[in-house]
Amino acid sequence: MSFPTVFIDGDQGTTGLQIHDRLRNRSDVRLLTLSVEDRKDPQRRAQAINACDIAILCLPDVAAREAVGFIRNPDVRVIDASSAHRTQPEWVYGFPEMAPGHAQQIAQARRVTNPGCYPTGAIALLRPLVQSGLLPRGYPVAVSAISGYSGGGRAAIEAHESGAAADVAPSQVYGLALEHKHTPEIQLHAGLSIRPFFVPAYGAYRQGIVLTVPIELRLLPAGVDGDRLHACLAQHYSDGRHVQVMSLAEARAMTHLDPQALNGTNDLRLGVFVNAERGQVLLSAVFDNLGKGASGAVVQNLDLMMAGT
Repeated sequence: MSFPTVFIDGDQGTTGLQIHDRLRNRSDVRLLTLSVEDRKDPQRRAQAINACDIAILCLPDVAAREAVGFIRNPDVRVIDASSAHRTQPEWVYGFPEMAPGHAQQIAQARRVTNPGCYPTGAIALLRPLVQSGLLPRGYPVAVSAISGYSGGGRAAIEAHESGAAADVAPSQVYGLALEHKHTPEIQLHAGLSIRPFFVPAYGAYRQGIVLTVPIELRLLPAGVDGDRLHACLAQHYSDGRHVQVMSLAEARAMTHLDPQALNGTNDLRLGVFVNAERGQVLLSAVFDNLGKGASGAVVQNLDLMMAGT
């Protein structure tokens, strides 16, 4: 039996290293790697990309576009972990649970763009509600999220873990210009007609995300309450292997959300917290920014693409 050859372009970055760790002991793929010197040689990278079956791009956006431009072999399939192609219509968005039949689209795709970490949680919460008509497309969505410092990449990890970031504030809210590159991705794939507010933050822990979206019931169609919002999400993800929706009873019993609760997994846990008396609902998502938010999602998409060949 012939197993697919996988080349990770950018395998020394945070996401690339994690993907390599997830694949290195598997017997159903062959990893094509380059020496330290060859990684810096565009010609050797181009040769490697054209010699593989599936290329995984773990690169800055400009370098990812350059790598796609290297491809001359029409049989090469691509998973791009950068944000370079996430709003491009010719690329399949790599969130298998996003819609019925979407996993099959990924399985057959030539070009797959991996979701961003924060958008994974936001889209998971919003898209089913928008598609069902429970949440208007023009709802004024505000997304707030905090990630571990690994979301800042290799430099941030080294700074925190070497002690060089000792004088950095324990929590940092950023994206204050309201121009974060994830915002168009969230709007497009959630199905929103107006630009959402998105305000992210980093915490003083390594990895894990808590993301929340507040909902005012008075702004929803008549008769829509917390129970219906929860039922919609529960139904949408009822067959999801990696996405779970907490019961309303579980949510009522919770006093806090731990961003590190799903670290080391490729899972995503959604919650619906309801205050019927105040007419307010809080939607939540907890997941590992290095798992379902990055390398775990890449490997999930890789497995779908391998199964689809």
